Amino acid sequence: MTAGPDLARLEGLLGHRFRDPELSITALSHPSYSYEIDGSRGNERLEFLGDAVLGMWVAELLYEAHPEWEEGLLSRARAALVSGRALAQRARDLDLGDFLLLGRTEVASGGHDKESILANAFEALAGAVYVDAGAEAAREFVERLFGDDIRNSQALQDAKTAFQEWSHAEHRITPEYALLADNGIENHADRFRVEVRVGEEAYGSGVGRTQRAAELAAAEDGLARIRAT
Repeated sequence: MTAGPDLARLEGLLGHRFRDPELSITALSHPSYSYEIDGSRGNERLEFLGDAVLGMWVAELLYEAHPEWEEGLLSRARAALVSGRALAQRARDLDLGDFLLLGRTEVASGGHDKESILANAFEALAGAVYVDAGAEAAREFVERLFGDDIRNSQALQDAKTAFQEWSHAEHRITPEYALLADNGIENHADRFRVEVRVGEEAYGSGVGRTQRAAELAAAEDGLARIRAT
């Protein structure tokens, strides 16, 4: 990718004009590419920052949009919106795969459409917007790309209920939740790991402090997979 027309197109898709265009290029540079060029780590630092930026502003916008929601529902809605699978789908919707800078191995293995690479690049771009123009610009970026989903409470109903409704409609089967692991550590954030299955097929997995929380996370992961297909 060059920094000419492609960057203008990217800025149009994102709704943000970069004061420092190099930030956007860094955000799109996968470590495999940067390592080949100069031995650096590409977009990893911006990805780290962007993860926090997305979590913060999605949380605040949910809080403002749904004053009647309790903490548990707010947490589940945020997790669904910023899950790796959900972010990868947003990246696909923006054609971010067209802009990614990848090393030779990743290009050969289809890296332009890999879920983890797309999600990481989306996070890195959120971080780049924050560094480029500050917190308010980052908030506007998040509201522009997430606002409709944040306001649509119907789409953010209890994930287990939503996944069960889909399973009944598509397969006439009630999904089952299988406990994969329990580390036995009281109050550990990732104590339980659960997988949701429809028949013999696994649709998603999740972790949580309680088994119920892990089941909800698995259902959210399953819903994100469904929406991505």
